[in-house]
Amino acid sequence: MIQRLLPFATLIVLFVTLCFVPNFLSETNLSSVIRQTAVINIMALGMTMVIITGGIDLSVGAILAMGGLMGTMAMEKGQPILVGVLVGILMGAFCGFVNGYLTTRLKINSFIVTLGTLGIIRGLTLVISNGLPVHQIPPAFSFLGEGTVLGVPFVLWVLFACGLLVHFILEHTKLGRYSFAIGSNPDAAFYAGIPVSFHMTCVYAICGALTGLAGMIEASRLMTGQPTAGQGYELQAIAAVVIGGGSLRGGEGSVVGTLVGAFIMGLLSNGSDLKGISPYWQQAIIGAIIILAVSVDELRKRRVV
Repeated sequence: MIQRLLPFATLIVLFVTLCFVPNFLSETNLSSVIRQTAVINIMALGMTMVIITGGIDLSVGAILAMGGLMGTMAMEKGQPILVGVLVGILMGAFCGFVNGYLTTRLKINSFIVTLGTLGIIRGLTLVISNGLPVHQIPPAFSFLGEGTVLGVPFVLWVLFACGLLVHFILEHTKLGRYSFAIGSNPDAAFYAGIPVSFHMTCVYAICGALTGLAGMIEASRLMTGQPTAGQGYELQAIAAVVIGGGSLRGGEGSVVGTLVGAFIMGLLSNGSDLKGISPYWQQAIIGAIIILAVSVDELRKRRVV
């Protein structure tokens, strides 16, 4: 119980502490935090499902770039904005499907598979774009990343919808129940008659689709399709899940915990920027937090055993 409440307590303490930092509570800054964190949040929701099954996806940063590039290229060729966004989501889903298919059919560890597809997808993105960003994008596309509805950033509504969707899948569908079962004990799940390969492939495809959407939001914020976007984002997505109580051993994780973890990461980054701390130190801090969170999880499991 204490471990489950720890992320919430950390978020509250961090927020209260940052309230004493000049300009933190300004509307502009808080809006910026929400918009910046939304991309990692949406990616982390998909990563939550993957980690619950006992897997991991190191290619999400590359998938984000591929989805954003293909979606903006579709708009550059005259397709409507909605079609462009759909192209980005479908491209992400396809990449996720490939990850799931290779992991389950070839019986290769997901760490190795997604490490390989990270390079493949990133390379293909650069080949398709010739290393050049896409700039000819309809001005109205900026609404996805920068617009507001009822005074609230539109990306927050999108994040809320994605969170509800993933929560519903995990808590009220066979896919969700089977994901927890697979992550807890894949062999037992298989002998219990659960189609392990099918459901794991679905989970990776959903993770890819959410990452493709995050890629379109990132492209909207930058108003360009960057083939180099998303570098290092996989680390932040994994960190958000782990900080939120997800276990890299599988079988544990929640939407609320992941959202809290992602906002902790966002507040740390924003607070560091306001205090003038180097981005290089921020990367070191993220790595240290991952090790700390995993260590706490391991100690807890040893005590239970």
